[in-house]
Amino acid sequence: MQRINYFACVSIILASAVISAGAFAANSQQDRMKHCNASAKSANLSGDARKDYMSKCLSGDTADASANSQQQKMKTCNADAGKQQLKGDDRKKFMSGCLKSN
Repeated sequence: MQRINYFACVSIILASAVISAGAFAANSQQDRMKHCNASAKSANLSGDARKDYMSKCLSGDTADASANSQQQKMKTCNADAGKQQLKGDDRKKFMSGCLKSN
C-alpha cells in the first residue's frame, strides 16, 4: 500500500512540473506577442506589412535594435583592429575607443 501511495505522489509531482512548464512557455509567448504588437503599433504598420513583421517577430527573426547595433559595432571594431594588426593593450584601447565612438 505504501508503494502505491509513493508512486501516486511521484506521479502528481511530475504532472505538476509538466503543467507549470507549459504555463511558463505560454507566458513567454504572451510576452513576445505583447512586445511584437507594441513594436508594430509604434512603427504604424498595417495590412500585409504588419502581418509580415508580426510573423518574423514572433518567430524570433528580429532582434532588438540595441542588441543588433551593439553586435554590429563589435564586428566593425574587431575587423578594424584586425586590419591594423593590434595586439594586447593597444587592441584593448582601440576597441574601447571604437565601441564608445560608434
